[in-house]
Order: sequence, then structure tokens, then C-alpha cells
Amino acid sequence: MKVHNHNLNIHYTLSDSYWTRLQLLYTEMPQWKGYYEGIPTWFANDENEEIIEVSVEPSGLQFYARLSDDDWNAWFTLFKEQATAILGFKVGEPEDGFDFFMI
Repeated sequence: MKVHNHNLNIHYTLSDSYWTRLQLLYTEMPQWKGYYEGIPTWFANDENEEIIEVSVEPSGLQFYARLSDDDWNAWFTLFKEQATAILGFKVGEPEDGFDFFMI
């Protein structure tokens, strides 16, 4: 298991309609566990240490995960593909050259 920290170019200033679509995507992603103390969470349970959490930060949508590289890469790739489809702009990591889409 490895710790992963990644940002996506989903900016906090997006309109509510984008955040509504994104919240629906959260629930459709594999291993959705719900909101834990207000934080969207996947994988977490009392029997293991695997977890994905997300928060909205000035730097973009921030992911924290403890997963194997293979599990993380598969899940994160799917999230970026699905977010791109529902939000209508290319979702990726700012450090890879993806610009913020702001409305």
C-alpha cells in the first residue's frame, strides 16, 4: 500500500451545477462509502487501511489515498475519464499542464 496525493484541475469557483454533477459521480465510483465527517470517501472500512478521500482546495480537487499503485491508478484514471465526460472539459492534473476551467 502506498500514499497518493493528487490535485485535479477542478476549481472551487465552478458553479453549483458542476458540483451537483460531481457529487453524483462520487456516488457512482467504485467502492463509494459515503460522506465521513462531511468528506467524500471510498474504500474505507474497519477491516483495512485502504482509503480515498477528496476535498476542495484552492489548488483544485485534492485526493488523498492509501492504495496499491495498481488500484489507485485504475480508480483515478476512471475518475478523470468520468469527470471529463460529465463536466464537459478535460480533467487532469495541473502539473501535467491541465488548465483550470472557471465559470
